[in-house]
Amino acid sequence: MSARRGFTLLEVLVALSIFALAAVVLGTAYVNVLNSYAVASRLNEGREEVSFARSLLLAEADLKKVEEGGEFDSVEQRRVRWTAKVEPTSTADLFQVSFVCDVTLSSPAKPLHVEETFLTLRPTWSEAADREKLRAEARKRIEELNAGLAR
Repeated sequence: MSARRGFTLLEVLVALSIFALAAVVLGTAYVNVLNSYAVASRLNEGREEVSFARSLLLAEADLKKVEEGGEFDSVEQRRVRWTAKVEPTSTADLFQVSFVCDVTLSSPAKPLHVEETFLTLRPTWSEAADREKLRAEARKRIEELNAGLAR
């Protein structure tokens, strides 16, 4: 009796089914990665325009122009409108800015609306009298702290 060499039909079918199952799993994972990239790009749509609008706000030296806001058309033909409410803080030349930016997206989705609040140090936005008053108050607080430490 001679020994048989090679695979049986059943062994070949089992190997093919394992290979097909692995191919389906890898294909599904690849499609999920592509979908994730698409969702991430949709979420980031308009963020560059918001960043540019924020940089326009921070580059403006005139407080009145900042409070008027602005608008522009982006390279991607999106309409961008931004406004800002600026409030002085108890520290000289430091301001709290409430920034609102609306970007009309190219997709049929609703426009991107971003609201941010941040602090910025802008000496050009300060009135000279207010700045001196705040600095005098800060000096007084520092002197009181030093006097308390000296005791």
